[in-house]
Amino acid sequence: MQCVLTPETEGYDQIDSVTTGASVLVEGVVASSQGGKQKVELKVSKITVIGKSDPTSFPIQKKRASREFLRTVAHLRPRTNTFGAVARVRNTLAYATHKFFQDNGFVWVSSPIITASDCEGAGEQFYVTTLLSNSADGGSLLKDIPATKDGRVDWSQDFFCKPAFLTVSGQLNGETYASALSDIYTFGPTFRAENSNTSRHLAEFWMIEPELAFADLNDDMACATAYLQYVVKYILENCKEDMDFFNTWIEKGIIDRLNDVVEKNFVHLSYTDAVELLLGSKKEFEFPVKWGLDLQSEHERYITEVAFGGRPVIIRDYPKIKAFYMRENDDGKTVAAMDLLVPRVGELIGGSQREERLDYLEARLDEQNLNKESYWWYLDLRRYGSVPHAGFGLGFERLVQFATGMDNIRDTIPFPRVPGSAEF
Repeated sequence: MQCVLTPETEGYDQIDSVTTGASVLVEGVVASSQGGKQKVELKVSKITVIGKSDPTSFPIQKKRASREFLRTVAHLRPRTNTFGAVARVRNTLAYATHKFFQDNGFVWVSSPIITASDCEGAGEQFYVTTLLSNSADGGSLLKDIPATKDGRVDWSQDFFCKPAFLTVSGQLNGETYASALSDIYTFGPTFRAENSNTSRHLAEFWMIEPELAFADLNDDMACATAYLQYVVKYILENCKEDMDFFNTWIEKGIIDRLNDVVEKNFVHLSYTDAVELLLGSKKEFEFPVKWGLDLQSEHERYITEVAFGGRPVIIRDYPKIKAFYMRENDDGKTVAAMDLLVPRVGELIGGSQREERLDYLEARLDEQNLNKESYWWYLDLRRYGSVPHAGFGLGFERLVQFATGMDNIRDTIPFPRVPGSAEF
């Protein structure tokens, strides 16, 4: 807001202290503005400096600062227009997420952050341990870490008496509650120790993971579509000023792009048809396209941005290269899995119908060399009153990125955690 002072304004003698970064209390009357940049202005009757700011050392000056620089002062960057707008839209997306699921009869479940299982089977997890004591200067000595006779870490001496990790997903725990309460969702922090320094990866991020009992893959896709259209429509209606800001300064055309998500039907495509489409495009991709290989981000973006002109696309029935818990289709070669692709981001949602048949699930664990004893409780869900069920996972920061047009996912979370950086 433009604030107009005159020498007669009470507190005018403090004007030299009103510098970039300072906090002020301003009182006055809102009036129509003569200037062309704003409709109203504040004619100030009194100004009080609450907190001074040294303009020579305040890191964010009144000029354009790069996003890379602002990440180094993440404690101050929410004061900028861009990061204030990102924070408000992120908040509204979180509110809309809870509202969508609560209004549709889902129960929110708090899944554990510390876990002993690897949901994805990827092995890229952070260990949680108390074997490394901080009491000694500089931390623990290697010789003080308990070991077995063959030289391995003796986890029986640790806090949980076995290896424990920060969770990569709340899905498996969510399935236990879906088998009791029918429709549930989790919404919480998850962690991946993947050494990826890209604009698409974070080591700490938030996941939304609904789980639907008595549901198949078609129900799963319908839920994912309804959810995405709901939250996108919600921010367009409730964050108009911020969305206008993103449309002007971050990504021109973002409002039209988001309106397309709300108004247009999503394209449904099998994985086999998607591979044929990519091979027929004659486009040179960095990663090879071949039936049986996972689709890469460049393939996903080509499909949604070029082949279908910016419409969201759901690809279903992937080869059996996916996670162990996905239900095997009757052809024996594919699983009932789906990915929802959107422009600029690629995969936004990944989901599947879960394998509810005990013998099939045990065979999949064996195929992927996963220890069945670690999943005894998960297998119990198939032993006692198993039902068809399905669910999906959505990385919340990717949703924020999609909704704001921010290029780098590190700018969609207040304090990004990435390889080599855990500041603030």
